[in-house]
Amino acid sequence: MKKALCSGTFDPVTNGHVDIFERAASLVDELVVCVFVNKKKTTLFDIDERVELLRESTLHIDNLTVDSYDGLVSDYIKEHDIDLIIRGLRTSGDFEYEYNQAQMNKHLAPDANTMFLLTSPEYLFISSSAVRELAQFKGNVHGLVPECVEIAIKSKIKE
Repeated sequence: MKKALCSGTFDPVTNGHVDIFERAASLVDELVVCVFVNKKKTTLFDIDERVELLRESTLHIDNLTVDSYDGLVSDYIKEHDIDLIIRGLRTSGDFEYEYNQAQMNKHLAPDANTMFLLTSPEYLFISSSAVRELAQFKGNVHGLVPECVEIAIKSKIKE
């Protein structure tokens, strides 16, 4: 049974993320999408909110589960018997960052491999940080994020 991990902050989850999850799930028996704590980022949604939004956004993907973790990806995959990390790439800058992360994960968990999936062209311009910035200025995020996330953003920005 092939089990893979898609990890990230997912603040918020975007339609680009969901596209990567759908395509990744078609390649493996089980896909775990895990929200990791990133102490360097200030988030719009807390970790529990992000987990719930991911669950709601991915209900249609039968072999996907959502989790959260405060630690290293390499520790998570060892603890959960995962040997494949799947990452989405939008830009060449993403590749440089992700390549270095993949090499570090390989150093820390030698049995693990990383696979990169290119973002579908219609989602190339969407990033979580751009969605957060747009939302903070009360811009229209419709079509950039799943409907449940759009509703949550509108509610959060009103607070």
